[in-house]
Amino acid sequence: MARIAVIGAGMGAMAAAARLAVAGHRVTVYERTETYGGAVRRLERDGFAFDTGPGLLPLPAVYRDLFVKTGKEPLEDRVGLVQVDPAARHLFADGTEVSLPNASRAGVVTALDAALGPGAGQRWGDFLVRAREAWDRTRRPLLEEPLWPNWSVLAEREPYPAVPHKRLLRTRRAGTLAEVGAWELRDPRLAALLESHALAHGLDPRTAPASAAVLPYMEHAFGIWYVRGGLRELARAVYERCVARRVEFVFGTEVARIVEKDGRATGVEFAEGGAAQAEFVVAGVAPETLSGFVGDATLRGEGQVPARHGLPSRLTVLLALRGGRPEGTAHRTVVHTEDREPELDALFGTAPGMPARPTVTVLRPGDPALVPDGEHEAITLTATVPALLPGVGEQAGGEALEAQADRMITVAERAVPGLRDRVLWRETRTPADIAGATGAAGGAVPAPSLAAAGGRLLHPANSTGIDGLFTVGGWSHPGGGLPHAGMSGALVAGLVVEGPEFRGSQ
Repeated sequence: MARIAVIGAGMGAMAAAARLAVAGHRVTVYERTETYGGAVRRLERDGFAFDTGPGLLPLPAVYRDLFVKTGKEPLEDRVGLVQVDPAARHLFADGTEVSLPNASRAGVVTALDAALGPGAGQRWGDFLVRAREAWDRTRRPLLEEPLWPNWSVLAEREPYPAVPHKRLLRTRRAGTLAEVGAWELRDPRLAALLESHALAHGLDPRTAPASAAVLPYMEHAFGIWYVRGGLRELARAVYERCVARRVEFVFGTEVARIVEKDGRATGVEFAEGGAAQAEFVVAGVAPETLSGFVGDATLRGEGQVPARHGLPSRLTVLLALRGGRPEGTAHRTVVHTEDREPELDALFGTAPGMPARPTVTVLRPGDPALVPDGEHEAITLTATVPALLPGVGEQAGGEALEAQADRMITVAERAVPGLRDRVLWRETRTPADIAGATGAAGGAVPAPSLAAAGGRLLHPANSTGIDGLFTVGGWSHPGGGLPHAGMSGALVAGLVVEGPEFRGSQ
């Protein structure tokens, strides 16, 4: 039985802690804030409750597996999982709209044909077939195995089987997600549907590789789910599973340094003094924080991909409304921008700023647990914004963010007519709030790992250049998002228990 120190109580860190405890290790989690969950937090006020982080759960199988592997009580006995249907309602710039069934290719094809015209559904359906091939080619190395030492193979190969396209007397194949939309989907609304999946993860579809096709495929193939009471209930369930497996949590304790001796991690030191010995250290923190613990040159193992910095963040507007939620209202509506290129230029250009008319996701859960009574509604708006990084903060300060929140409400009125008049109060959660909850510089939000693009969208391996030190969570392999965080916990547990020969689940 080894002593294991886990830094941070995010979802990936807790997933690793529970698995390691079940394997017989003595696990202690040190969290600098006063609660667990990382970005998965909740705001409660006046009888209203809101998720301030993710609001929906893709790939619930990851957490089902965690609960199966750490005890007899399944996930569904701890939280109420509800499949969201329709998966999303999309309002396009030209005024057309479509509601897409959850996890039904035939239903999606029919809905798109009816809304966008004959042939639109078939083109999207054919795209999903190609996206599945990209998924099949990358699922294991990107999600189920530790990062390959020869990760450059993943960086160089484009797994998406793009369709040959005649362009300027040359035959070309799409290399970016935007080119897939333009050349293969051939409808600006289908292209917007495709690109919205990249944008939701903070990726520029003009530079994201075609392999980003796996993002809409994952949602299509495995569905999108809601947890009754909000996603914070999932964090609670994972925390309680850890406690049941005798994981110790120490809140309000900030790690200042990872102790190293002869090239091996031997424990942690705390900012307020004191230390704890450990045979293994699992760090669920952002890369710049981890580098501060040990030094980047010492940390990096041979062959590791570079750490990623400068990613966009999210702006979340929480709206407490008078008036109940109408029957039949879609849980999620994506209101697409009328200025796609200006939006992308504003977010990903050389001088990031706030789009004048952003793409906004509107979440209307219809969950009685989130409102005082049936005469009120809780709505959450989210949009991608620049992180508060050096050189960006001037454009993304408090006044600019509140102005952007106002724009988001205006955009959301396309989906919720009369929205502004129903607002009792609102709260805005900014990149600074994300930074406070997660420790990530500027509130940057990591995206899932993707193949191709020269390795630019891969994340550093879970093992490091220091023996006994492992990284977990969205800033390490296999990247950001709730499912990927849970997968990282499984990978780290396997590496600790089985050693470097661990090759993932079979």
